[in-house]
Amino acid sequence: MSTAHGEQVRIIEEQHGQPGERSLNWWGMVFFIGSEALIFANLIAAFLYLEIRNSSQVWKLEFSIVPFIASIILFSSSWFVHQAGSGIRSGNQKKLIWGLAGTIALGVIFLALQGVEYTTLITGPEHFTISSSIFGSAFFTLTGFHGLHVTVGAIFLIVCLIRATRGHFTKEQHFAVQAAEMYWHFVDVVWVFVFTLVYLVPLLR
Repeated sequence: MSTAHGEQVRIIEEQHGQPGERSLNWWGMVFFIGSEALIFANLIAAFLYLEIRNSSQVWKLEFSIVPFIASIILFSSSWFVHQAGSGIRSGNQKKLIWGLAGTIALGVIFLALQGVEYTTLITGPEHFTISSSIFGSAFFTLTGFHGLHVTVGAIFLIVCLIRATRGHFTKEQHFAVQAAEMYWHFVDVVWVFVFTLVYLVPLLR
């Protein structure tokens, strides 16, 4: 029994590290998010390049309240996912479940509002599409790539929610929730840069 117990402890330590240390899984998630951040950095750099190279052309989206409302909703979802993470870290299953559910709901609303914005732009008088101009291509690629990440994050959270309702997570074993929380915060931080560049900066022209 003592040998089996020692082996179990060794496996747990390998997966989660010693108290106060970061696990290999945590570092793996950090490197994954870092690689995704580099992709976004390249897209943002390309967008800025087009802005500078074509500065003589006046290009900006018509003002719409939709992306501003969507941004507030997405930023608010960070609070819910933090509550989910802090809930399971303290062993509070109910807090975990409603935190995950709230984050998923707000993420879905954000995606729905993004869909409304896309539809308005495409069917509007200017027919602003991904193939209408280089700016259309840059806009839809950058915001669409972020929307894809929100979709992936929402699916990740849905899986965590299903597992949470089945009692798969404990105070000691909950890396999936931690990874989902890290990923969702990353998606929110990226949107700060995308929203500022695409929607706020043009208003200053």
